[in-house]
Amino acid sequence: MNDNPHPALLPAGLYDLLPEEAQVEADVTARLMGVLAAHGYERVKPPLVEFEETLLTGAGTVMASDTFRMLDPSSHRMIGVRADMTPQVARIATTRLGHKPRPLRLSYAGQVLRTRSSQMRPERQMGQAGAELIGTGGPVADVEAIAVAAEALLAVGVPHLSVDVTLPTLVPAVAEVCAVTGDRAAELRAALDRKDAAAVAAIAGPAGDLLAQLIAAAGPADATRAALERLELPATARRECDRLGAVLDGLKAAMPQLKVTVDPVENRGFEYHTGISFTFFARMDPEHGPLGELGRGGRYEVGDPTAPEPATGFTLYTDTILRTLPEATLRRRVLVPLGTPREQAATLRGGGWITVAALSSAADWRDEARRLDCGYVLIGNTAQPVGGEGKLA
Repeated sequence: MNDNPHPALLPAGLYDLLPEEAQVEADVTARLMGVLAAHGYERVKPPLVEFEETLLTGAGTVMASDTFRMLDPSSHRMIGVRADMTPQVARIATTRLGHKPRPLRLSYAGQVLRTRSSQMRPERQMGQAGAELIGTGGPVADVEAIAVAAEALLAVGVPHLSVDVTLPTLVPAVAEVCAVTGDRAAELRAALDRKDAAAVAAIAGPAGDLLAQLIAAAGPADATRAALERLELPATARRECDRLGAVLDGLKAAMPQLKVTVDPVENRGFEYHTGISFTFFARMDPEHGPLGELGRGGRYEVGDPTAPEPATGFTLYTDTILRTLPEATLRRRVLVPLGTPREQAATLRGGGWITVAALSSAADWRDEARRLDCGYVLIGNTAQPVGGEGKLA
């Protein structure tokens, strides 16, 4: 029996992107980053691995169980392969760029690797593109983060885009006033994540009815906002809802076409967030449900825990984004017959064509173009369609 794996076999959750897919991913990432750059977000490029003690601090602590770790043979210290790029950008902002004026706008794009996959996200290696707005608080910053992310997703053609806004600090504010702490608070959080109203009522005691109403309030932004305004909330929770109202007003002005929903009790994936948070979804068509998360973000803190800086930002998942897009049409490929002057091919490339240079003679240049997946062939001074070119034309 041959125990050697097939050369094309890869570990679970890892995939090859072949030429067409890889080109589309590169184009989509470039367009996403172009939108971020146009809004003043300057690109940074953190390393693939870092020392464990810096990679897994602050916002990075929640990624500890997802992080591949190994011994660095050079320093003999433990290092980790990044599982998320946000903590790295936060580190850069507070150290290398700590002297820069605030607010600081940074963007990034790259690959991350995780130790495990999930039912919703089977990939363990995935592409991320995102931005962080560091050194400023207030609803205006929250609105900018959501609106810029939405603009980037719409720019690449994501259909039926929607954003779900949540308040990870709302439930803790209610629980604290009602003295739900320790193990009971953890049980309550789990029940809320399951949207189990009966379990919430049993755990929360006097606060159970209020929390059940918060669960029921989830839905379209206007309806949720009206439901929250009718509730008798503790003062700290009411302040969180007031901030939510300001963000919703700002989004309506900035992105009136964006569908916005609100879930007041959602917390999964927002464990380190300290305020307004959000998740983007898309539907393939109006009759189908969401196609996974396209990205998420929200408010958090960076730097020294005794004097942290406010920050907000988002991460977009390029792998999921690609699955929402209609079949992409690549740039037009034209076969350039052997002996064609280089100047002609250069002129075509300047006009947006992809030129494929023939390296030997052919009896029929149209057949040769089809064989090489070119939708066009250069005849004289004209790129002529060859027929049967499909999506590559």
